Amino acid sequence: MYISRSNESYRWVTATNTLFAQNLKMMTLVENKKFMTHFIEEVINNKNLNAADELVAENFIEELPFPGQGPGKDGLKYALQSMFTGFPDMKWTVEEQIAEGEKVVTRFSWTGTHQGEFMGIAPTNNSVRIWGVVIDVIKNGLFAESRIIMDNVSLLQQLGVMPTPPDI
Repeated sequence: MYISRSNESYRWVTATNTLFAQNLKMMTLVENKKFMTHFIEEVINNKNLNAADELVAENFIEELPFPGQGPGKDGLKYALQSMFTGFPDMKWTVEEQIAEGEKVVTRFSWTGTHQGEFMGIAPTNNSVRIWGVVIDVIKNGLFAESRIIMDNVSLLQQLGVMPTPPDI
C-alpha cells in the first residue's frame, strides 16, 4: 500500500488508525463486560465457587469487605458462601453495565429467600429484592478488585430486623 506524505493522506491514515485502535478498545470493553456477566452467572447464580478458582486473581482486593471477609480469593469465596448460606435461592440480574479501561460498573438487583443464617440473623423465610452497584477491575484476564455498594438498609428492613420509617 502506498501512503503519500501529503497532509491530506496523513490525516486519513491517522484517522483510520485511531478508529481501528478505538474498535480494538471497544472489543476489550465488551469482553470485560462479558467476563463479569459470566462471573455473575457461573459463580453467583450457579453457586459454583470452584469456578472462582479459574476467574479470580489470588491477590483479589475487596475495597469494601463483607463482615468477616479475609483477603484474597479465599476472602471473596467466604463472602459469597455466606450469601449462599443465607439465601440459597439467591439470583442476580444485571440491570446495566458500563466499561472503561479495566473497570466494569454493573448495576444489579438480586432476589432471594432468607432460609439460612446470615450475618448472625436467624432465618426469617422472608423474600428480599435488593439493588446495588459494583465496580469491578479485571487485570490480566482475572477478576482482581471489587467495590460493591448494596442497599443494606433495605435488606435489613425486608428481613424484619430493622424498622421501616413511618409514612409521612
